[in-house]
Parts: sequence; structure tokens; C-alpha cells
Amino acid sequence: MDLRQLEMFQAIVETGSFTRAGEKLYVSQSAISRQIKLLEDELGDQIFKRINKKIYLTPAGEVLLQHSRRIFNEVRLMVSAIADMTQTPRGTLRMAGGMSVCTYLFPRLLKEYQSRYPDIEVTIATGTNDEILRLLRANQTDLALLSLPCLDDDLEVQPALSEEMVLVTECDHPLARKKEVRFQDLIPYTFIHFERGSNTRKLIDEIFHEESVHFANTMELQNVEITKPLVEIGLGISIIPYPAVVRDSKSSLCYRRIEGRRIYRELGWVYLKSDYVPRPMKHLLTLFDEMKQQFTSAEKSVSRAAE
Repeated sequence: MDLRQLEMFQAIVETGSFTRAGEKLYVSQSAISRQIKLLEDELGDQIFKRINKKIYLTPAGEVLLQHSRRIFNEVRLMVSAIADMTQTPRGTLRMAGGMSVCTYLFPRLLKEYQSRYPDIEVTIATGTNDEILRLLRANQTDLALLSLPCLDDDLEVQPALSEEMVLVTECDHPLARKKEVRFQDLIPYTFIHFERGSNTRKLIDEIFHEESVHFANTMELQNVEITKPLVEIGLGISIIPYPAVVRDSKSSLCYRRIEGRRIYRELGWVYLKSDYVPRPMKHLLTLFDEMKQQFTSAEKSVSRAAE
């Protein structure tokens, strides 16, 4: 068994096809099939099965996938540890986050990071919390900025910042013209929710339950960037992170606090527990701590602009 065989195996799992795995790795489909046959012979068990022309993992394949991901992660950590011994930081850092942090927080953070560490290659993925946690566990991303809580035992969580949530409406909306907006004032309007199951959705649902807010009409969308244009054209109202409004120079949304209660969601850096934290990740977390005031100071202006 060698790493190349495991690489081919993982490529089949990721693409769902021997042919597409070959295309991804620039080898022929026959070469992929031959190496998988040799791997199965060595293991003494079948690792793939075909049902209705689709490829599925066997129980042996599931075990192999779990361990092969660990093996490649250890190889990556080994390379990072050796790179740490050099004077010039280099390597890779794979980051992930929700749409709002990828749009409004990551650009400023990564601009400074790349200016300090130009030899570190950075990639970014976005998605829901559940999607990003799957990427972490599949060794397809290294570090994520997610809404909390994340309580699983295999995760290391570092609280990052509190992000205020504000009510957003179109500027001609009746709520935008009210001197004070209370929770009960929201009920007659269509409310646009975050996706069900997300930590932000759970937070907002809990608050609405406590405030006895029940909507006749609702919509549900996966991220803030889809929500904002619908609010702008009057299809509904929503509660979204304040930075997602104030950092968008093209937005024509009106935003404000709801009387009697401030709403915050907690964000944290999340990564898999390990005895070794690669230097690119350490540098990013240190830089964020240095710049944190830039991401939180804007919240103070909500008291002037959103009330």
C-alpha cells in the first residue's frame, strides 16, 4: 500500500467515479482500476460496491476512508512542522466561514495576512455550519469561523467576537418610519429566516418564542447575501448581522435595533483537536487578535445609527 493508491481511493470517493477520479489526478481510468484492485488484494476485502451504476463504500471502504484521511492529515502536519523550522513562514492555510464573514471580515483579515506572509497559500470555502464541519472532519479545510456553540469533543473552539444582529427593512417600509420598533410590530410582515438548524436560526427562534412573536408568513434562506436583495425590494424583513449591512456600500437597507432587547450571536474559531497546530494557523489566530478591535469597534456605531 502506498500514498498514491490512497490518493486514488480518496479521489474516487470525492468524485463518485473512477473516470472522474482519473481526470482529477491526470491518470487513465484503467490505471485507477488497477491500483484499486491491488489495494483490495492487499487488504483482503472489497472497498467499493456498485449499485445501479453508482459507487458506494463497503464497510471496509468506510474504515479505509477514515484512516486514509488521518494519514494525509498527518503528512500535511509533518510538512508544516518541517516548514516551521525555516525562517520564512510558508505552506498552506485552508479557511472556511459563513457567507457574511467571508464577505465582510475575511477580506480585511486576509489582506493583512498575505502582506505579512506572502509565501503562505490561502484558500477559502463557504457554507453552512454543518457543511463546514464536514469539511473539517474530511480534512478539506483547516480553520473555520463559525457561529457558536460548537460542542463536539473532537473540536477545538476559540471564541472570536460577538456580532450584533439588527432588524433590516426596505427604507420605505412602515417599520422604517416608526420612532420605536417593538417585537410585536414585526408580526404583520413576512419574515425571512436563516436556514433551519443553524445556530443563528436557533438564536432568533428562541428570542421570538420568548417575545411571543408568531408570523403568518415566513421565508427561509441559506445566507445573508441572498436575504438582503429580497428585503431591499420589499419581499420581507429580517434580522441579520450588523456588519453585513454597514460594510455593504451598495446596500439601500434601513437597519435598527428592536426596542428593549439587543441581539448578539457569538462567533468562534473552530478546528480539529490536535497535538500540533501548524504555524500558518497560529499566525492567522495571532493576527486576528491584533486586528480584533477593528471588527468590534464598528458595533459601537449601531447605538447612533440603528436606534
